[in-house]
Amino acid sequence: MRCFAGRLAVPSGMPSGLHGPATGHLASMASHPDTLSLLRARRSGDESVVDALFARMYGELRAIAHQRLRTFRPGDTLNTTALVHEAYVKLVDQGRADPQDRAHFLALASRAMRFVLVDHARARTAAKRGGSDHAVPLDDIQIAADERAHDLVQLDEALRRLAEGDARLAEVVELRFFGGLGHDEIAAATGRSVPTVKRDWTRARAWLYREMQAVSEQ
Repeated sequence: MRCFAGRLAVPSGMPSGLHGPATGHLASMASHPDTLSLLRARRSGDESVVDALFARMYGELRAIAHQRLRTFRPGDTLNTTALVHEAYVKLVDQGRADPQDRAHFLALASRAMRFVLVDHARARTAAKRGGSDHAVPLDDIQIAADERAHDLVQLDEALRRLAEGDARLAEVVELRFFGGLGHDEIAAATGRSVPTVKRDWTRARAWLYREMQAVSEQ
């Protein structure tokens, strides 16, 4: 099994502020307002900070993922949980942050992580056409394996369709699969109970499997 290699590019379809050149590190973004201030502004309903906040998260996650991929060995996969939490430690002042800040950050970072990973998977799929000719269970889709890149792209497309019919289920998949969040963290980020999150995760996985199976049979 070979691992992903190459440049992680900025994908289309992201917030407008992300279409400039990507940076390997966020030193240039360290000026005020800081990430925590942006998070709290977003929590208070200020939509004007979304582009800047999302760009900051995307940039840091992209840099961390690129660093990990350079040192990959055959069979390795990306640990999205570790990446998202590392970005949180780097971007947020731990002395000032509260649990709500952390939950909100993890939710937004999961969306950014999805962009990073799916864009990279699309690049790998374009470079090497092909993929599974049968449905792959969500738990078996490995991030950073060449032969799973096509499956990751299919998952993203199926997730978009799920979001059109049930945005809540799609959100749980994004947080769980792309962000690596646990049930407790998802509950904190969404304001739902842990049992509800678990039920939504089970329903979403079953729906996605059926959807991807139907596509593979076409």
